[in-house]
Amino acid sequence: MQSTPKSESHLSNGKAAILGFQHLLAMYAGDVIVPLMIGGALHFSAAQMAALICADIFMCGIATLLQLKRTPLTGIALPVVLGCAVQAVGPLKTIGAQYGLGVMYGSIIAAGIFVFLISGWFAKLKSFFPPVVTGSLITIIGFSLVPVGFQDLGGGDLASKSFGAPSALLVGFFTMVVILLLNAYAKGFLKSISILVGILAGTLLAEAMGMVSLKSVGQASWLQLPQPFRFATPKFEWSSIVTMILVSLTTMIESTGVFFALGNITGKEVNSDDLKRGYRAEGLAVILGGIFNTFPYSTFSENVGIVQLSGVKTRQPVYYSAVFLMLLGLLPKVGALATAVPTPVLGGAMIVLFGMVGVQGIRMLQDVDFQNNNNLLVAAISIGLGMGVTVYPQVFQDLPTSVQIILDNGVVIGSFSALLLNILLNRRAKPAVVEAQVQSQAVESKSK
Repeated sequence: MQSTPKSESHLSNGKAAILGFQHLLAMYAGDVIVPLMIGGALHFSAAQMAALICADIFMCGIATLLQLKRTPLTGIALPVVLGCAVQAVGPLKTIGAQYGLGVMYGSIIAAGIFVFLISGWFAKLKSFFPPVVTGSLITIIGFSLVPVGFQDLGGGDLASKSFGAPSALLVGFFTMVVILLLNAYAKGFLKSISILVGILAGTLLAEAMGMVSLKSVGQASWLQLPQPFRFATPKFEWSSIVTMILVSLTTMIESTGVFFALGNITGKEVNSDDLKRGYRAEGLAVILGGIFNTFPYSTFSENVGIVQLSGVKTRQPVYYSAVFLMLLGLLPKVGALATAVPTPVLGGAMIVLFGMVGVQGIRMLQDVDFQNNNNLLVAAISIGLGMGVTVYPQVFQDLPTSVQIILDNGVVIGSFSALLLNILLNRRAKPAVVEAQVQSQAVESKSK
């Protein structure tokens, strides 16, 4: 009798809950930063900011549940965590400042409806995502986020005089060392929760160095219920809608790469029907984000790294993570505890996670025939462009804002490049190959 593979084995509720908390910590900082950036830019008061963060965290849990649970219409049923789409930060700040909150939330709802409606058609493009495209995309997603981890490792704020302080570097690298040691020498469940243990160990060291503040916990309220249209009633303006549709298309492409990466890790073949349900779930999550005055939601790449690193590939821990997110959204005082984790600690963990995502992309590229020079060009140019834009996004600063939305994100430009180059170099090359085979067969038949 064959043993049950680890990806399908049933974890105890306690272990699944701990693994779910590890997923939550990995995505929490990246998710909270979006409402902080947008709320700050649009001059939200302290009370409004607290309500915005709570509603956002709650909706992250709802959005994740929509993907985890397979229904006749939605849910890709992979261990995927959803959070705020970072690509939307710049456009939402611009729309909110120029047209007001009502138009901003209206454009989010319209974009969600668009994603939901085109999900079936977009899923049919699966043939446009061979290993050379998906492998390149996942490689770009992982390695383009590593600089974000390094920025957090240094303290988060590049303009601060304390950026790169020895204390920040110490706790950040200490977190990394703990994670690496546990993965190298620990066994069983302790190895599976290496990220969580590393973050907790780094936080304890930071506390001993006076780097942890619990002020936000004391100021937070005990209960906060999500409320539709809390900040504004949606209004609709065509240019804002078009802008958010463009952003949604880029998040769909990124999600496609994450879906294939998780399918590769868990050993599940992702077909067009799976993709359709996944896109619909994201579209529904975006609609709900607009209704509850939060943000668009998409898959979080860092949680792919946790699935790979922990070796636990079942959805059970992610269900716990979704429930925890909803509870934190309802209980601001408890949720504030997670914000007490110092940024350098999170940065140390992120470098490991994002690096693992990038290497997963390289593993996917191992299935590509690089004897074919066209495949080599697709991977080389798309990864090169993606990484180049990540380092120097200001190269497109003189282009129109609508164009910058697409081009100043390394994942987006790398994804589009991989898709277009594969179409131009590989899919166009197929007819020529077939014609050559036909001619060869004709010559052989004549010789006979």
